[in-house]
Amino acid sequence: MDGNLLGGKSFYFQYFQLDSLGFLPFNTHNSITVIALEDQFLHQPTGEQVPPEILNSARFYPYFKDCVGAIDGTHVRVKVSSIDAAKYRGRKEHPTQNVLAACSLNMRFTYVLPGWEGTASDSRIIKNALTREDKLIIPNGKYYLVDAGFMLRRGLLTPYRNVRYHLKEYSSQQPQNFRELFNLRHSSLRNAIERAFGVLKKRFPIIGDTQPTYSVEIQSQIVLACCILHNFLMEFDPDLEYINEVDEELARQSPSEEESGDISAEKDHAQGESLRNEIAMQMCNDYIL
Repeated sequence: MDGNLLGGKSFYFQYFQLDSLGFLPFNTHNSITVIALEDQFLHQPTGEQVPPEILNSARFYPYFKDCVGAIDGTHVRVKVSSIDAAKYRGRKEHPTQNVLAACSLNMRFTYVLPGWEGTASDSRIIKNALTREDKLIIPNGKYYLVDAGFMLRRGLLTPYRNVRYHLKEYSSQQPQNFRELFNLRHSSLRNAIERAFGVLKKRFPIIGDTQPTYSVEIQSQIVLACCILHNFLMEFDPDLEYINEVDEELARQSPSEEESGDISAEKDHAQGESLRNEIAMQMCNDYIL
């Protein structure tokens, strides 16, 4: 993308002035202008090139050469009526929307689907994302890395269940078998989406833990607008302070129990399982040698 096309960093400060707390004022100008730029700043991967984060690392290449990014969901607070509160109150004490997003391994969002109720599972949302009109596209022969809350299939590679997974769990003891080695490296790459969400919420407190003042529909548009701005700023003003803060918080985070993903169609699941085993065994053979 040509930075001069949008005036570089001045584009952000000229058109999207934030207040002193980092809030993006929602008005017709901001919403229409930012979301209209979705096609310029949210690009789904074609899979034609191996991500440099994989290509340039002996830990990940050639094993994850067909990986195009990571997918996860994050909860954003919403304002709803008392009648609707129950379906928006999932694992959090307050009502939230579950936002599904995909990102590249350099923390740029490539697909964002906001608006789902906080009680909706990641598996349910991903099924919708793959079939809706503005759908998530998984290039042929490629896949995304996802956590155990999703279903295992050819295009969505989950870690092995009931096996150590989170990076913190490997801080005192190295992988002991091919499943643990796969999970460790899977976690190291998939971490990109958690880092992206963390930086996004630090940069834009309006979608963090701030008490929302807008409806679900407007808040969903704000989420999308913030993701677009995040991509722009990661290009021109990544702010290493935010990134370092998020990395430190993730390193201290205790492992959480993931939801169990739905079992996808038998053929899809078998293909995903076969691919995962193939990668894990190749990785382990090279690791032992």
